[in-house]
Amino acid sequence: MRYLTLLLALLFSSLSPARAEDVLKGVKRILFLGDSITYAGQYVQDVDAFLAATYPDRDFVVINCGLGSETVSGLSEAGHAGGAFPRPDLHERLDRVLALAKPDLVFANYGMNCGIYQPLDEGRFKAYQDGILWLRASVAKAGARIIHLTPPIYDLGAAKSKSGFDYNDVLDHYAAWLVERGKKDGWQVVDVHSAMARALTEKRKDNAAFTWAKDKVHPDAAGHLVMARSVIETLFPDKLKGFDELFSPASQTAHKPFFQAIAQRNNLTRDSYLTEAGHKRPGVAKGPPVQEALTKIKAMDKTIRETAPKL
Repeated sequence: MRYLTLLLALLFSSLSPARAEDVLKGVKRILFLGDSITYAGQYVQDVDAFLAATYPDRDFVVINCGLGSETVSGLSEAGHAGGAFPRPDLHERLDRVLALAKPDLVFANYGMNCGIYQPLDEGRFKAYQDGILWLRASVAKAGARIIHLTPPIYDLGAAKSKSGFDYNDVLDHYAAWLVERGKKDGWQVVDVHSAMARALTEKRKDNAAFTWAKDKVHPDAAGHLVMARSVIETLFPDKLKGFDELFSPASQTAHKPFFQAIAQRNNLTRDSYLTEAGHKRPGVAKGPPVQEALTKIKAMDKTIRETAPKL
């Protein structure tokens, strides 16, 4: 009954895939949800920088509420984090986050942790599917639209030839399901999983040992940039040239104060909203109350407006 109610809310929310030029129609507040990759925040910052430079008069509010170790499936393996704590479950906090953030648009990036780093299992896969359906319905009920990001790649690298199991095969399955929902049901989906796989293949033509993720899971800044570029290429294809120019080495050097202010604003906003909404994961940096943070954020907003490059 719980899922039926949520699915009906989704059905009557009239969520349909917007055309690329309509993605930001009526959007002011943008929320990012996900696990530690989203919490790290570089791809969120990259998207925020793109929006600030491309639409300087829109004053978007970008809120990163990613949380390390989290799943949308509600699953956790035995002995996670050495037995210190189970994986956080988005179900525990989503209502509070949505009520606090009041988003118009939500980007959700789940899957990396949802398979629990084990071989493909129909029970775990169904828990992931159910969690995604619940998330969609909850976001719709809150009056927002949602865009799904497929999980990033799990990069086993050179170890792949020595092992009979590659967790990335599981993520292939999860990503393919989201992409199929986009095709069949009109979900808005950005396939960062495939974009990263293609880019990694190209990189390894020149360097077989190349990787963005030395721990197999967490991409570095360059890997995050591939994720962000996939978002722009999918949702704003006519702006892709501007995105590439914005993140060229020359631009990042010339506009260093802009990128630094974007990062500072994102990190303060993340810590503030995570703390005020509350969660059950230990070891997360605490931020000031949102209203207190807004004073500091206004100064960062001013720096961003004054130093933003012209695209």
